[in-house]
Amino acid sequence: MLLDGLYEVVNKEKDQATVELSDKEHPIFKAHFPSNPIFPGFVHFEIISALFDIEITTIKKAKFTNTVSPKQILEYKRNGNKFTVLCESKEVATFSL
Repeated sequence: MLLDGLYEVVNKEKDQATVELSDKEHPIFKAHFPSNPIFPGFVHFEIISALFDIEITTIKKAKFTNTVSPKQILEYKRNGNKFTVLCESKEVATFSL
């Protein structure tokens, strides 16, 4: 339920997926700094799990380098158990699971 309506899959391949986030009216953005809505970092894990059909049991490393705002397009790239998240060609997060 947390992800309902949060994003739309624009493109999906084996090790790469692109999603477009919803607008600031989505409840996830209203709960996380309502006057300055940003995407909560933990939600990346939920999206990765759904997009790549994996169960995340351990997060070995997580690095958040830039904030993400409503309506932005995110590109998730997978290389084994490592993930890179890009927004407008800029890295916003990396994860080792």
